[in-house]
Order: sequence, then C-alpha cells, then structure tokens
Amino acid sequence: MKSQMKMFVLAVIILILITAVILGLVVDYTSPITWILVIALGGIPFLHKKFMAEKFLQWKDEYSVGIESIDRDHKKLISLINQLQTAVDYSTDEEFEREALDAALDYTRHHFELEENMMSENGYPEYEAHKAEHQKMIDKVNTLMGSYAQNPHNTLHDAQVFLKEWLIHHINGTDQKYSGFLRDKGVK
Repeated sequence: MKSQMKMFVLAVIILILITAVILGLVVDYTSPITWILVIALGGIPFLHKKFMAEKFLQWKDEYSVGIESIDRDHKKLISLINQLQTAVDYSTDEEFEREALDAALDYTRHHFELEENMMSENGYPEYEAHKAEHQKMIDKVNTLMGSYAQNPHNTLHDAQVFLKEWLIHHINGTDQKYSGFLRDKGVK
C-alpha cells in the first residue's frame, strides 16, 4: 500500500506541475518561473529513476567468492530479488508476484544444493554449520510464505527485504569463509 500511495503522490505532483506550466505559458510564457517549472517537470523522470535504482541490488566485484559457478548463482539471485523489488514497487498482479517469489525461492534452493555439494565433496570442516544456516533461511522464508495468503503485498515486501539483506550478508560472511577453502582444493 505504501508504494501505491507514493505513486499517487508523485502523480499529483506531476499533475500540479503540468497545470502550473500550462497556466504559466498562457499567462506569461517569458516568465522565469514558468521555465523553472518546465525544468522541474522534465527532471521528475530522472529523479524517479535515481531513487528507484537505489532500491535494486547491483553486483559488485567485492561480492565475488572467486568460484565461477557460485558467483554466477549469486548474480542470478540478485536478478531474481530485483524482480521481487519490481513486484513490490509497481503493484503487479498476484500471478507475477507469485512467479517472482517462487523463482527466487526455487533458485535459492538450487544454489544451496550446489554450495552444499561442493562443501561436502571437498571436506569443508564447517559444512554442517553452513548447511544449518541455509536451513534457517529457508525456514524463515517458509514462515513468510505462510502469511502470503492473508497479506500478499506486505509479505512480498518483507520477503524481498529479508532476501536482499540475507543474501548480501551471507555472501560477504560465510560464503567468503568457505570460498578460500574450496579454491585451495582447486575448485574454480
């Protein structure tokens, strides 16, 4: 609901600016105030794009764990989380929301399986603790999903925020720990 209110306020501001510009052009097209309003109106799409871009995750080299398949999965997860952000911000239909959420969760499970297999195959000493961290995350998301039917938009928002924060924390924390071990074992 918050995103709908923000979009409504933005639409009202645009409507007011358009009205002021039209009136300004009719009354005195040489007035600097009219042209300042024209510039303000023209700047809204750029400001909106800048504010929206800050909400979306961008891959950074510092997220790399130095293992190509893991980095590729992390980039894919960022893309899927950004799809959730789109669903939250633009009040998409329930089908898009559900597909975006399911895709993010399914790919997360796939990624966890890949990580866990690599750790198990290479004898990573903290394998069980890392696997437990994965399970804890899945349990939290399953809990969120349980409330989706009662409150879809808020649940989607909460899931998106949780996944975004969890992924970056996980990549920069425990994933960085095991990656050095696996690279020393020859995993690329």
